[in-house]
Amino acid sequence: MTLNIGPQHPATHGTLRIVAKLDGEQIISAEPLCGYMHRGYEKLTEVRSYPQVTTLINRIDWLGSFANEVPFILAAERLMGIEAPPRAQWIRTILFEMSRMANIALFLGDIGLQLGGLTAGFYAFRDREYVLNQIEAVTGGRFHPNFDRIGGLKDDLPKGWIDETKRAMQMMRRLCDELDDLVLGNEIFQARCRGIGVIPPDVGLSYGLSGANIRASGVDWDLRRDSCPPGLVYDQVDWRVWTHPDGDSFARTWVRLQETREATHIVDQLLDTIPSGPIMAKVPRIIKVPEGEAYVETENPLGAMGYYIVSKGDLVPFRVKIRSASFNNVSIIPWVSKGVYVPDLVTILASLYFILGDIDR
Repeated sequence: MTLNIGPQHPATHGTLRIVAKLDGEQIISAEPLCGYMHRGYEKLTEVRSYPQVTTLINRIDWLGSFANEVPFILAAERLMGIEAPPRAQWIRTILFEMSRMANIALFLGDIGLQLGGLTAGFYAFRDREYVLNQIEAVTGGRFHPNFDRIGGLKDDLPKGWIDETKRAMQMMRRLCDELDDLVLGNEIFQARCRGIGVIPPDVGLSYGLSGANIRASGVDWDLRRDSCPPGLVYDQVDWRVWTHPDGDSFARTWVRLQETREATHIVDQLLDTIPSGPIMAKVPRIIKVPEGEAYVETENPLGAMGYYIVSKGDLVPFRVKIRSASFNNVSIIPWVSKGVYVPDLVTILASLYFILGDIDR
């Protein structure tokens, strides 16, 4: 029997079709079909100036949009030989990690929701607001900040923002504790996730998995620690990279929960050490990037995200190639789905965690 799953994501925030061939309730093969919401980001960047590009790339992974801006801006800064002032680097890193929290908090609630636990989703939406409120207070945008600039940031922090953000970090840690009990501690959730969708480390690496998906298979690799580009200040704080040896759906959820907790500690440390000074370097009034090529990759909420920029010395990029995590997360579905049952496929899709805008670029 051939079963069409879709063409919608199980959580309906994007359009993905999976053609599954079944033997009874067991999946023989599952082929993901992408492209239903292709929007051509890479070609659109060729007709927009460098400052205008951030409005586009905000929308690739719409749950962690500020994080999308950072690698592109860092690549443009590398081509121009510009480095943002220390205060801008601190704020940039803080907002990056807050985007991670807002993104993964929804995953932690949503995976419970997709497996039948409605309450977890309400908890995640409730406490995610604390982080989004702080992002909005700085940038003016909740989902699409368009706040990063070549050479720094659009604005400085508003009065009282640091204290409010510290309180938001406390609320996020409370959410992690609640979801640890409510979701990961639930025996039904464990029965649905443990031993389901096991990805060995060599297979995960061969498919290009990154972020929590590969760390859940025991691979101790995090771009924030191992190859952090200039412009972010992860080397100024004390933090830990979390891994799990099992490589199953439970491990992927557990790693993301620990990653969210760790992000709150990173932000707290940065808030305590944020330097004074300007938030913008001296840049030309009209941005004209010198001829050359640059590739910058960062550890985004969904995994490794990189921008390869080719400049011909014009006001707009000549070419932009975007390497996003979700495409690789989806590419492993045919391998990891063989032999599982139909309900297990929902678990696997939820645990791999992908955003369709991150696939159909």
